[in-house]
Parts: sequence; structure tokens; C-alpha cells
Amino acid sequence: MKNLLRAATAATVLAGSALAAAPAFAQDESDISVSANVAMVTDYRFRGVSYSGGDFAIQGGFDVAHSSGFYVGTWASSLDDETAGYGDTELDIYGGYSGAISDTLSFDLGLLIYVYPSAAGEDNDYWEPYASLTAAVGPAEVTAGVAYAWEQDSVRSSFADDNLYLYTDVGFGIPDTPVSVSGHLGYTDGSFSSPTYFGTSDDTTSFDWSIGAAMALFGPLEVGVSYVGVEGKANTVRDNYITDDTIVATLSASF
Repeated sequence: MKNLLRAATAATVLAGSALAAAPAFAQDESDISVSANVAMVTDYRFRGVSYSGGDFAIQGGFDVAHSSGFYVGTWASSLDDETAGYGDTELDIYGGYSGAISDTLSFDLGLLIYVYPSAAGEDNDYWEPYASLTAAVGPAEVTAGVAYAWEQDSVRSSFADDNLYLYTDVGFGIPDTPVSVSGHLGYTDGSFSSPTYFGTSDDTTSFDWSIGAAMALFGPLEVGVSYVGVEGKANTVRDNYITDDTIVATLSASF
């Protein structure tokens, strides 16, 4: 499903490094940079919920950033049609603006549309604007963000007509090693909360979390592992592999 955290974070990093990145195409070669990423994951989890049916997923995308701070990008993942009900493909298209407020604080503002080209039946595509602040705190980088999906055909459920997502991320590299550590905590209130999404409760809130580590291998390759969980107050599908806590392994490359 919708991996907002990945898209927003990748775009922020990209825009922040636009001046130093190698040019791909532009009349003024110093103004535009392009990056790409590919990954294989053992389970595609978004906000703690599996959208690949607990199986492997193939993912990838690319971003184009301007030195002014504006960027656009796209990202796609394979899905499990029976689990998610969105067909077998997710396509995220996003754009925004990011920049530095100070030497230790930066911001990111943008808008995503989530497209499910092979979904059957009702319209499942929808829009979600997002905003985040990232601060350097000692050796760590801390991000706080928000995303809000207003009432749309694909957002309404039996219990809610919109969806609010709040999150915080923290990450840092272990000195003198190729290893980095990260943590995440998210809060959902609305039609995409885990119990509401599965139609098991009128409680519209849920929490998701993860803790993980990644290690650079060689060249653009990186391997990672994370422990992911999600919990709703009345999550009656708790013993379902779609929402059970799980370990996710990732093999990725960035260019």
C-alpha cells in the first residue's frame, strides 16, 4: 500500500543533495539531479499492515530534484491482490518542495497520489498531502511528520470519512561501521487504521512501530532487517499474518 515514509524521506534526502549529485539532464547541468532505487523485501508492510500477503515484493522508483528544492518522483511495488484488494500493483506519484531552515533543521512539503492500475471494481486511487521536519540531534536524525487524506471515494469506510497519520522517525549511524540503526512510531486515526480498515471495529485509531538496522555491502547495495508491528485498540484480526508482528528483510540498491 502507501509507503509515505519512504517517499517523503527519499525526496527530502534527494533534494538536499541536489547540488552535489551528478547531473542527468538539464540545460544548466548543476540544477537537476536524478536518482533511482530498487529493492526486494520479504514482506511489503505499510503502517504495520502487509500488502503483499506476507510474501516477497519487488519495489523500485526514481526521483528528479531541482537545486531550488522542488522535486518529483514515482515508486511502485508488487501487491497481493487477495490480501490488499488493490490489484497486483501499487504506483505512487509525488511531488513537493524541501529545504533547510537552519544548519540542523530541514522541512519537506508535498502531495502524493496512490494509483492501483489493476484494481477491480470501485476507484481505489487517492491523494494524500504530507509535511515533515527533520532535525539533527547529536549523532541522530529525528523526523516528525503528518499526512492527511481528506474524504475521497477510496478513503471513506463504515467508520470514518478521512484519515490522519502522525509519525516520528529516528536514525543514526554506528561510528566506524557501515551499520545504521532506525526506529519508527506512527499513529493512525481514520479509515486506514488497522481495525477499521479490516471492518472489525468502530475504533478508528491504531499505532504502528518498527526498529531496524541496515548495512552497506558494496557499491550501491544495502541489506537491512527490521521488526514491524501494528496494534489497534480492538484489532480482532491480531492473529492474522497480515497484521502480526514480523521481521522484514530488505535487499536494496540506490543509484
